[in-house]
Amino acid sequence: MMISKKIASYNDLIKRLGSDKRVLATHVSLFTALFIFWQRRRFASPFSITRKTVMAYAKIASIATYHKCIRELDEYGYIRYQPSFHPAKGSLIYWAENLEKQ
Repeated sequence: MMISKKIASYNDLIKRLGSDKRVLATHVSLFTALFIFWQRRRFASPFSITRKTVMAYAKIASIATYHKCIRELDEYGYIRYQPSFHPAKGSLIYWAENLEKQ
């Protein structure tokens, strides 16, 4: 039951992304890649990511595009992004459904 609630949360956020005029295809691609990582981490929030791995999943080739999109997803309230600036440690992502609890 818990997993179906997580999937429903993702579906709601995808609908919100679809109606948000600021959001481009790269945002959706990045957000979907982040969902995969969240799911693989058993829906823990926060979860750790590395830029290189997420860029590969999202099919984003430009580091500048990646940083712009992840920053904007944070600004728009879809995630909370906490960069680590340490390549081995990885950055933290707080999933949207958990933001109000922070």
